[in-house]
Amino acid sequence: MSIIGPRKPLGAQAPQGETLAKTLGWPHLIALGVGAIVGTGIYTLTGVGAERAGPAVILAFAIAGAICACAALAYAELATMIPAAGSAYTFSYTALGETIAWVVGWSLILEYSLACSTVAVGWSGYLVGWIQAIGVALPPTLLVGPHAGGIINLPAVLVALAVMGMLVAGTRESATLNIVLVVIKLVALTVFVLFALPAFDAQNLHPFMPYGFGSTEVEGTKRGVMAAAAIVFFAFYGFDAVATSAEEAKNPGRDLTIGIVGSMLVCTAIYMAVAVAAIGAIPFLQLASSPEPLALVLRTLNQPLAAQLIALAAVIALPSVILVMMYGQSRIFFVMARDGLLPQQLATVSKRSGAPTRITVLTGLSIAAIAGFFRLDEIAELANAGTLVAFIAVGACLMVLRRNAADAPRLFRCPAPYLVGTLAILGCLYLLYSLPGATLIRFLVWNAIGLVAYFAYGRRASFARRAEADRVSRTG
Repeated sequence: MSIIGPRKPLGAQAPQGETLAKTLGWPHLIALGVGAIVGTGIYTLTGVGAERAGPAVILAFAIAGAICACAALAYAELATMIPAAGSAYTFSYTALGETIAWVVGWSLILEYSLACSTVAVGWSGYLVGWIQAIGVALPPTLLVGPHAGGIINLPAVLVALAVMGMLVAGTRESATLNIVLVVIKLVALTVFVLFALPAFDAQNLHPFMPYGFGSTEVEGTKRGVMAAAAIVFFAFYGFDAVATSAEEAKNPGRDLTIGIVGSMLVCTAIYMAVAVAAIGAIPFLQLASSPEPLALVLRTLNQPLAAQLIALAAVIALPSVILVMMYGQSRIFFVMARDGLLPQQLATVSKRSGAPTRITVLTGLSIAAIAGFFRLDEIAELANAGTLVAFIAVGACLMVLRRNAADAPRLFRCPAPYLVGTLAILGCLYLLYSLPGATLIRFLVWNAIGLVAYFAYGRRASFARRAEADRVSRTG
């Protein structure tokens, strides 16, 4: 067996009884994408990005969006060509081989786990700020993890467990609720722009790039436009969850393209408008110190009612991001288990809801634990590392399959595939380089553990799984 392992053939079918129910239409998929993309990235990481790039965080959002747009085009072609659950993991298994697919899948597990946890921590910040603004005192030891002198971030844990319960109830029900939450978020952000934009002051944009363009270390922290882009990149990558839902789409050829490209276009426009309004309204140093920067802007502009409504909308609607990300991770876990790379008992589908209940519960508990004890910025940086590796793999898969499967039907064809694929790879490599060194070390340790698990268990187990499937097919 070669080091890259076997490739999954195009059009491979999942075993009977282990397929997910087709319950999602294109409105659900656009809402999944927007629900995942519009969340903590714009509600809370705007402040973190401003701390690292100053007013040029606006440019950081544009750069991260452009790189993600290239990845989104590659995703759209591959998802309609290979309409199975698993997104980048499944594409890599088909185009690049099992070993690389494992690395991508292991990185996606990290991405989704930490992305959910990041949003849960961000949601907790808005909830606490909103409750305290109405005069209610809360015990500080239950509001932050040990890193900030507390015991546990209890609100973050509770919201993760609540979302887990919604997903266990069923995919369609969760996706329908997500549409409602997405509408609330979009209305809130529109209100923010309408209140903040009239207060725009060009003086707040000077100096525009106080830390320069490249990623350089200043007082122990990486700063600059690209350092900010490497973390606000987190704000864009929810469309991966749309690709993950391919197996549950009613009409994947049409609906996945609309969901992936549509959600990226909507969210890029929203992000640019909100970032310009926020940075133009108050000095960036003031913005950088807040766990709820949008509400802070409105309070500074003497709009306390609007600030309360924005914070309340975040409290109500940010769980939609946790919902979509937890959904995505459970599907990655599920497909890797179905392929035999993880224990096969995890690939159990509920007969009532058509969803993988067992893996969803395991996912929810692990996310709640991370959210309860870790810092938002460290979680987001490590989540980004996993996503960047997945996007690099998708760019490579696009080009490899254009060469190796040139005649395969493609319901959506990415324009200039070799240029788009190359730009996605190079852009993601530079963002990966722009992450803090400690983050990259943690990411390498995570993947070293993953490769040990793969060669010790996953490789043999998947071989046994394929051998059993071949035996069953031969005997009828």
